Parts: sequence; C-alpha cells; structure tokens
Amino acid sequence: MIKLSTKGRYGARLMLNLANHYNNGNEAIILRNVSEEEEISIRYLEQIIIPLKINKLVKSIRGAGGGYILARHPSKIKLNEILLALEGTCCLVDCVEDEDYCHRIPICATYEVWKETSNLLKNYFENLTLQDLIEISRKKQRKSKSKQKAAS
Repeated sequence: MIKLSTKGRYGARLMLNLANHYNNGNEAIILRNVSEEEEISIRYLEQIIIPLKINKLVKSIRGAGGGYILARHPSKIKLNEILLALEGTCCLVDCVEDEDYCHRIPICATYEVWKETSNLLKNYFENLTLQDLIEISRKKQRKSKSKQKAAS
C-alpha cells in the first residue's frame, strides 16, 4: 500500500505546530519545544527543517528569541508544498512523472489508473492548506474535550 514516510508525516506536524504559533503572534519557535510538543526526536526535526527552509516554507531567526517561523501565512502554504519538499513528487509510479520511463504507456491500461490516482492525490494535497489543518485540529480538540466532559 502507499505510505508517506515519517519525514512527510513529521514534517506536516512540524509545520502545523509552527502554523499554530503563527496565529498566536508568529513568535519564533525553537525545535526543542516542537520536539517536546510533537514527541518527535530533536535530531530528526533538525534534518526535516533543512528542506523546508531550502524550499522557503520556513525562516530561521537568529539570536535571543530566535528559532523558526513560517515563511508565509498558514492559508498560503499548501500541504502539497510541504510533501513535495520532503517526499518529492506525488506519483504512484515512475512512468506517471516521466513518460519516457516505459515504452508500454501507449498500450498500458494500468498507466491510466496510476495517472488518475496520482492526480487525485496531488489535487487533494494542493487544495489543503496549513490553515485548513489548524481548523481540523481545533475541531478534533473540541470533540475530544466534549467526550472527556461527558465521561466525567
């Protein structure tokens, strides 16, 4: 089955964490705090932040009060950009991205399936922003609090 790597999953959580802080005044966040809040190894976060910075999704702030911030408003950063920076292109098979990869494309029925599925995933991730993820997170937190209240 198709799976995102931990790099993609943890990178999305890192970016969501920064997005939450962006909406609270965009203060710079140190990776140690993200590590504790998200329960992700600091060493792994240090590796993940590099491609996010290279792809201009985050900025580093030096000095006292330094850390990392989002490069743009959460509503302007798409999940597709994050996954592209960390995972590469969103294609199920190589031939979808590179038609020269296989000479059987003109007669291959499965090529059409892989191409359409890849496009569906790409479009879904393209239409989901960090702001959308913040809203999803808030809904889940409210639901969780309601369940806890009901159980008390």
